[in-house]
Amino acid sequence: MIKFLPILLAILPAMAMYFVSVSRTKRELDAKSTHLSHPELDALTQKMAQALDLPRITVNVYEIEPINGLAAPDGRIFITRGFMDKFDKGEISGPELSSVIAHELGHVALGHTKRRMIDFGGQNALRAALSIFLARFIPFFGVYIANFIVGLVASRMSHRDEYEADEYAAALLSKADIGIAPQIAMFEKLEDWTKHRRGLAPAWMLSHPDTQDRIKALQKLEQKWAV
Repeated sequence: MIKFLPILLAILPAMAMYFVSVSRTKRELDAKSTHLSHPELDALTQKMAQALDLPRITVNVYEIEPINGLAAPDGRIFITRGFMDKFDKGEISGPELSSVIAHELGHVALGHTKRRMIDFGGQNALRAALSIFLARFIPFFGVYIANFIVGLVASRMSHRDEYEADEYAAALLSKADIGIAPQIAMFEKLEDWTKHRRGLAPAWMLSHPDTQDRIKALQKLEQKWAV
């Protein structure tokens, strides 16, 4: 039991930090968000709700400028004011914005938001175990190697979640008669903003799969379902 003590000591503070972060995020979202209310978007979310046999889908607007969508740990869905501003200016269509909502719904429905807590603890356990093991053979540098390996594992898990949420969104949008085309168009616009308007690049795109790979995956689904 004693030999596992360093690992436990690494996990417990990390888990405590995670819960503190979740609590802080909830307070931030509560203080800076309002319910989304827009005739066109309400109609689109209602179509998705009907496809899911739900009475309604509640979406919140998070009052910050960066362009982003968010599935909170408590299951709530958020679209940032930055996204809404693009919609209000006509740079994003209603169906395109609804594809972002569908993607975040996918994270909730597939349990990604809850699983992140378990993944977080597992990653810290792996980091601690690797650091202890590698430190015996590579003093000082062992910690950096462990962090790099765990980072690769975390990135792969995150990418898997994003592809799963993309597929969920594509299925939902198809069932709701909105279609996959707006989802693909939304990715193309996000990539364009990332390339030419660096300051407006959504932060989540930096840690997500390559946009073109996600578009190709959606196109394959579209072709598969069309048969």
